[in-house]
Amino acid sequence: MDALLLEYLPILIFLGIAAAMGIGFMLAAFVFAPSDPDPEKVSTYECGFNAFDDARMKFDVRFYLVAILFIIFDLEVAFLFPWAVTLGETGVFAFWSMMVFLGVLTVGFVYEWKKGALEWE
Repeated sequence: MDALLLEYLPILIFLGIAAAMGIGFMLAAFVFAPSDPDPEKVSTYECGFNAFDDARMKFDVRFYLVAILFIIFDLEVAFLFPWAVTLGETGVFAFWSMMVFLGVLTVGFVYEWKKGALEWE
């Protein structure tokens, strides 16, 4: 049992050093950072000019739709990389499983395209 616990010692040391460094950096920033910034630094900033509208204004639903579609298809690519790396070891079942996954995503993409979700007016 002691030998098993000794294998975790480097991880505990790493976590201890990481925690000490994180706390040290936060304390150093708190102690040494200027506490009295000039008014220009704390002024409202929006793309180089003063804000012209309420920050809580409503956005068009198309912004959210495009964001959701981006996340869906971005995750598709994130799943493709580990699959491609291990394809030689996983075999034919993994290949056809990914083809089904890509097929479902392609059907969803075509559906969104036909519905006009990707059209920006």
